[in-house]
Amino acid sequence: MVSLIALKSGAGLAIRGGTPSRGQKVKDLFVLNLHPNLTVRFSFSVSLGAGFSGTRTAAVMQRALFSRSAQLAQQAAAALDSPLAGRSAPLLQRLDRSMSSVTIPPPACMLKPLEAPLRYLFGPGPSNVPPRVLAAGGRPIIGHLHPEMYEIMNDIKKGIQYAFQTENNMTISMSGSGHAAMECAVFNTVEPGESVLVAINGIWGERVAEIAERMGANVHRMVKSPGGYFSNKEIEQAVEKHKPVLFFLTHGESSAGLCHPVDGIGDICRKHNCLFLVDTVASLGAAPIFMDKQNIDILYTGSQKALNAPPGTAPISFNERACHKMFNRKTKPVSYLFDMTHLSNYWGCDGEPARLYHHTGPVSGFFALRESLAILAEKGLEESWRKHKEVAAYLYRGLEDLGLKLFVPERDLRLPSVTTIAIPEGYNWRELLTYIMKHHQMEMTGGLGPSIGMVMRIGLMGYNCEKTNADMALHALADALKTCKKSKA
Repeated sequence: MVSLIALKSGAGLAIRGGTPSRGQKVKDLFVLNLHPNLTVRFSFSVSLGAGFSGTRTAAVMQRALFSRSAQLAQQAAAALDSPLAGRSAPLLQRLDRSMSSVTIPPPACMLKPLEAPLRYLFGPGPSNVPPRVLAAGGRPIIGHLHPEMYEIMNDIKKGIQYAFQTENNMTISMSGSGHAAMECAVFNTVEPGESVLVAINGIWGERVAEIAERMGANVHRMVKSPGGYFSNKEIEQAVEKHKPVLFFLTHGESSAGLCHPVDGIGDICRKHNCLFLVDTVASLGAAPIFMDKQNIDILYTGSQKALNAPPGTAPISFNERACHKMFNRKTKPVSYLFDMTHLSNYWGCDGEPARLYHHTGPVSGFFALRESLAILAEKGLEESWRKHKEVAAYLYRGLEDLGLKLFVPERDLRLPSVTTIAIPEGYNWRELLTYIMKHHQMEMTGGLGPSIGMVMRIGLMGYNCEKTNADMALHALADALKTCKKSKA
């Protein structure tokens, strides 16, 4: 007889009800008659804390515990009836010990289905993902080293080359967010002690400066307040002074809503034998960028903004100048995961006939990225740029009609994908954003890094780049301004 002890009353704990099949309830004991020569006792103790949600959760936990225990008991009984019964005794002992040693019960939250709210993601990213891309990410998994996966990776490479407007062979996607590409760029092209120049007019320059310092670079900063931009003359003077091996600039500074001019800077860097690194995480697909024509040596972006894909992949490309620098190092890059010596092989960029295992890439993420790049190719870059500019202009007019002030005064310097507005006088910006989320299920955000307390940010990019969404955002803002009381932040 196999005895399964139900959860006994005590210390305020009792989970009762529901007799298992073939069983009978005797006080707090369920008895399963599975084998005449076997007695195995399974006991469980469950502590239900503040997260306990009531009888329904208790019943679900009870069913899960009883079902698993009965399954193990049946396996044990079957083992005794087999010709190898004698040799099965150690197995049964291990089963018994493993069950009796479980003191942490299944968490109540994991016995309930996953729930995620439907929200309008009108912040700086991630943005809402189109059904077509969601469906691509939900396709059956294949092996990350299968020939079919290599073909998908080859498609991704070509899609990135189109989006970046480059013919660079060394073009891949990182397995990670935009920060992964940011670190990959710095780790592979800079060695400890080398000079790096970083233009800082928001959070992303700050991040690159810290990353470079952590790996031992000699970092020099050019700093402007959020929304400020650097003239080519200022950049050339700093490059001449500090003689960096790498100069970093953010094309789409989402923390301030600025789209920085790029023309001519690549020429300055070539003149002074310096690599030009550009961040387009918030701008790619929304504002024009031409990697080859503008002499950008390293360019990267993220998947979760105007590219329409979920977070988790980050396209990056290196030209021949950058490849010469990173493949003729005196020291190895500080990161194995981000070492382009290995990643170039994984992506089939090194000319070798075989691709070797380096890491397990995000297969579903690559499916989604491939589909998002296909959508961009079908629409066309110029049409994508035009639409983002048109919807942004429509949003600007609506914001000004509400009496709000745009943070970046120069229209040509505004980032089409992320619009920043000065916090309206007398309002608590956190209260406004909380109200919009609660009553409109809509995400807008405040500033980030140095722009915290200065701006509120509205993002309409990729799939969300529609005038109807701009109208929804304007309606939510008008409602918040009317309803929330004026107060000092």
